[in-house]
Amino acid sequence: MTDDLQFREFFAGEYGRLRRLGFLLSGDWTQAEELAQEALVRVWWVWPRVRRLRQPGAYARRVLVNRHRSLLRRAVVEARHAVRTHTREAYQPDLGEDAMVLWAAIRDLPPRQRAVLVLRFYEGLTEAEVARLLRLPLGTVKSLAHRGLARLRTTLEAAATGTPRGGRS
Repeated sequence: MTDDLQFREFFAGEYGRLRRLGFLLSGDWTQAEELAQEALVRVWWVWPRVRRLRQPGAYARRVLVNRHRSLLRRAVVEARHAVRTHTREAYQPDLGEDAMVLWAAIRDLPPRQRAVLVLRFYEGLTEAEVARLLRLPLGTVKSLAHRGLARLRTTLEAAATGTPRGGRS
């Protein structure tokens, strides 16, 4: 089987998963598509080496996560130097009120907490895999997951009781 044919099959099998992961990390379908496409382009350039890996999909996910982290760093630098007006399409799932509340709570998490929770619980990776993928110490991954879950719990409890965020009645 030729490299082109193997890569086409790989692309067809991984693009949807990479796009979904990009969306869960960024909260924006347009950025998710760009992340998935960039990851696959970067994999294509090293395909002869990547195709021999036991899990080339894991390599593609690492490329996507690293690209997302790079974009986050760039955004922080830009925000420090200029005030930007940025309107972003907010994804509003058509899954009912509970899912909308959960999605809003996840979207409000800091990027690193959101990334850890998405990789850990949506992608089903172990803490060690998440640490390796995000290039963070295992303890940092554990604390980010703990803080992220605590923040989600607080936000969802407040939404369920009608208590405004940050306050108790």
